Amino acid sequence: MRVEAQQADMRLTDPGQAPATVAEQSLKAATIHIAKLSLSDFRSYRNLQMQTEGLPVVLSGSNGAGKTNLLEALSCFSPGRGLRRARLSEMKRHDATAAWAVSARLRGLGDDHQIGVGFDSGESSGGERRQVRIDGENASSGELRELLGVQWLTPRMDRLFVEGKGERRRFLDRLVFGSDPGHGKRVNTYEGVMRERNQLLRDKRRDDAWVGALEARMAEDAVAIAAARLATLDRLNAALAQGIGPFPSAALAIEGVVEDMLEKMPAVDAEGHFAEALRLGRFKDEAAGRALDGPHRSDLLVTYAATGLPAAQCSTGEQKALLIAIVLANARLEKVEQGQAPILLMDEVTAHLDENRRRALFDEICALSGQTWLTGTDRALFAGLDGRAHFYKVQDSALYLEE
Repeated sequence: MRVEAQQADMRLTDPGQAPATVAEQSLKAATIHIAKLSLSDFRSYRNLQMQTEGLPVVLSGSNGAGKTNLLEALSCFSPGRGLRRARLSEMKRHDATAAWAVSARLRGLGDDHQIGVGFDSGESSGGERRQVRIDGENASSGELRELLGVQWLTPRMDRLFVEGKGERRRFLDRLVFGSDPGHGKRVNTYEGVMRERNQLLRDKRRDDAWVGALEARMAEDAVAIAAARLATLDRLNAALAQGIGPFPSAALAIEGVVEDMLEKMPAVDAEGHFAEALRLGRFKDEAAGRALDGPHRSDLLVTYAATGLPAAQCSTGEQKALLIAIVLANARLEKVEQGQAPILLMDEVTAHLDENRRRALFDEICALSGQTWLTGTDRALFAGLDGRAHFYKVQDSALYLEE
């Protein structure tokens, strides 16, 4: 049937209940899911209307069929630039005359919501701007995140541990969003103020009061950002320590000047120390053309817990397994803390996974009771989800439901 388309031991308990691990509690609470998805002029899709029932969704088809484009559309419901980190204008179908839009009906937790994201060309606003609507009203990305969490794994992330620290830092911040929807706004505010300070230093405008006020704001946001990251890592390490079947347990840490300050002193003192460090570093930052220290330079450190080996020194298969373990542990954690698991987008996730780990992955995403969208070129690799998922064949950006 063709879908309508044209193209440490952590124990969390409730009062009066026996202690339960994160894995045990993750089986209990209902979760929210996308019941209906609509795309208009997004990438290769002219128009798409599809309905689901909350089960995992498997999209199989050849390379270039439109599988990843569909996952990218779903990733637009998360703060930031989506799983490809593309500009909004790049997501528009190449010959479209109208702006692109992605909308969905959310169902679960006893309530339904209509959400949507779209692209404003910027002719009236002075630049690209993403539009967000919830139940027909304009909303912010933070408000959307309070309704729906989205996490993803893509083939590009297979090199997360061996390439630049910027991708690792963004990956960590997406994990922080799960427990702190305001984190993204703080990161954006910090980076905006930092750019203003950098411009003043480049222009050699020596207004100490002005620059000092910007540095004070940077310090306030920097400490809040670093504190949220550290708190997330503490909880995530406890969840990872419980283990997820045959996936290796990871130990996470963060390397950064502000994070290091918070390990040694109260937050109010860390603000003062970092503001002073910025003041003393003005000439150095001016020469470099950028701020050389701060949470925008921090790095996520991942270690294979059983061996003590840094993830960058592990095999390709081990790195993929470590990454999957982190995402699954975070999903468990969100299920307990937020009452719902995030929607997981897993692009070509079965690559480098043996049959034992594929089976464990499928069992875990089903136990989460969340909605996971998976893609692959080989339908047979998802046989472990038979009877537990919706299967679609994707061809030329058209979806065909497989019985």
